[in-house]
Amino acid sequence: MNEISVLLVDDHSLVRKGFRRILEDDPEILVVEEAATGQEAIRLARKLHPRVIVMDMAMPGLDGVQATREILRHEPDIAVLILSMYADENYVRNALDAGARGYLLKEALDVDLAGAVKSVAAGNQVLGPGVLAPARAPDPDYERLTPREKQILEMVARGQSNKTIAAILHLSENTVAVHRANLMTELGMHRTSELIVWAAKKGLVYLP
Repeated sequence: MNEISVLLVDDHSLVRKGFRRILEDDPEILVVEEAATGQEAIRLARKLHPRVIVMDMAMPGLDGVQATREILRHEPDIAVLILSMYADENYVRNALDAGARGYLLKEALDVDLAGAVKSVAAGNQVLGPGVLAPARAPDPDYERLTPREKQILEMVARGQSNKTIAAILHLSENTVAVHRANLMTELGMHRTSELIVWAAKKGLVYLP
């Protein structure tokens, strides 16, 4: 049987090392590479085409949900398993909306990470202990946005400038400005502060 190739993505090297040890104890799994940022994850996903990406949710720059959305635009067959500190329904919904096949809590120490990787690789959806499937209907205002507008919304709400967003997503500043204006119009907002509060309530940004 072919090994399941895995890309590990987390901005903490010790966390990656721990997860790598857990996964490589299973002879059916091969960790092919590690990434410390969302941008690096996108690059390596296109280069290596792993079957599964184990993706940290909260990372600086491009977070796990944004990176997932970007990766699956080009590599739709990759199964993404999100690891998160957040059990809130909104966070789970956002991850699944981006295309992730699984969502595990980092705090669930008894979680079977190798088993979850095998399950998403087989095409199953995996929600770990303490994670509930989203029950409420998605917000109609949010669902009306395009995938790119959702991505830029999240980055704007985290305080990133048009220039920074353009550099991360490899777009022109003008394109980002147009998307930003469009989503503000769609949501009926006029100030970035309104957007931040709205995004936090929807679980799109992670505030302390």
